[in-house]
Amino acid sequence: MTVVILNHSMIKHKITNIRKKETKTKDFYQNVNEIASLMAFEISKDFPLKDVEIETPICKTIQKELNCEVVIVPILRAGLGMVDGIRNIIPTASVGFIGLARDEETLKPKGYYTKLPDTVKEDNTIVLVVDPMLATGGSAVAAVDIIKKSGAKKICFASLVAAPIGIETLKNAHPDIDIYVAALDEKLNEKGYIVPGLGDCGDRLFGTK
Repeated sequence: MTVVILNHSMIKHKITNIRKKETKTKDFYQNVNEIASLMAFEISKDFPLKDVEIETPICKTIQKELNCEVVIVPILRAGLGMVDGIRNIIPTASVGFIGLARDEETLKPKGYYTKLPDTVKEDNTIVLVVDPMLATGGSAVAAVDIIKKSGAKKICFASLVAAPIGIETLKNAHPDIDIYVAALDEKLNEKGYIVPGLGDCGDRLFGTK
């Protein structure tokens, strides 16, 4: 298992943009998409490759192409905001969905929807679970539980902003998965929100309250 806190100037710049309370829905959504694209470069840098013979306008040559299937699984609803950005980099990726809602009293996730492609079971498939906020870690653990029960063998998790306890919770429950985070924040407040965080990511992505 690897925990990667991404150290990229443009990611830091765009994270600042989405933290600002005055950032409106359009700019918030665009910045989240752009951060997800930048994260996809890092996450995919060691994806397996295979040799293929192609012909350029000059000659035949042996080159490389991906030797894996990629399935993006956003945790609804906020995870949807990262999907297009990742697909800009990996346009052949399939998309599954897991719906988990947080009980505001217990802070525990409650599942309400799961739809995954059949390819999650294949040996060469990499499943990328995405959720902009890794707070308590409960939703992330529950989502990975569901995906593992569906037969997935290689799973990564990507988040924009994480609290230390969220990373520790996910690591302890699933020590075999890699975690990629754009920003590691200080803590959770008494309501379970990340500090300094960026507010409710789903509401800010979709203009709801």
